[in-house]
Amino acid sequence: MASSFETADRCSWYFGALTRQEATDILQAERESGVFLIRDSATCIGDYVLCVKEDNKVSHYIINRTQQNEEVKYRIGDQLFIDLPSLLAFYKLHYLDTAPLIRPATKKLDKVIAKFDFDGKDNDDLPFRKGDILTILTKDEEQWWTAMNSVGVSGSIPVPYVQKIDDGQQLMDLGSTSFASAFSNDISLKKYQTQQRKLPARARVKQMRVPNAYDQTALKLEIGDIIVVTKTNINGQWEGELNGKTGHFPFTHVEFLEEEG
Repeated sequence: MASSFETADRCSWYFGALTRQEATDILQAERESGVFLIRDSATCIGDYVLCVKEDNKVSHYIINRTQQNEEVKYRIGDQLFIDLPSLLAFYKLHYLDTAPLIRPATKKLDKVIAKFDFDGKDNDDLPFRKGDILTILTKDEEQWWTAMNSVGVSGSIPVPYVQKIDDGQQLMDLGSTSFASAFSNDISLKKYQTQQRKLPARARVKQMRVPNAYDQTALKLEIGDIIVVTKTNINGQWEGELNGKTGHFPFTHVEFLEEEG
């Protein structure tokens, strides 16, 4: 089968932080050899993995992100490319093992509903209003995803501002008070409004967190720890002081202590 996919269409072939098993399951459901996807490497931060269905197996090829003379390049095997689209263009014409790349795997796109207004700060941001339905294109980071709105405009959105819509879920009346209560088990409006609290303020850790070893600015959290919140950010990563260390942490892991007096 002749390949016809656009190598520059990153949203079609980049699947973000999938596990090896998740990628395998997606590709095993495809019929043709040469169907592929690219995911983040779970073992080497910054690297990628090209996952391809080849006959009755799924192969996982590591793509090393290298820097040469201040230029970033991508290596797969003994081949070196200036970017990922160039790598894919090469393997549209050349075999990896038993087949060239023919098309990206079918991507199931999640839909989310906005819980709060988001005006955006950067040109890459996608502004939205509470109640808007957005389609997730890629889950680029823990706190920031790329989404598309109903008129086809795409951009970055803060994950804490949206709620996933499950298959078959009925959308409620967004003008009713039940909208806010529906998310009480996640992030309630009342708790979110505590971002306006005068800082610094003390908060108790309610969820343990062991940060990535590569992130030297993230705080390690133990349930019951008291952290001094010094700054709240729109991306959900707050800043504070704990055990003599200053760093950042997800706001979903703490709750403010009642103000004294």
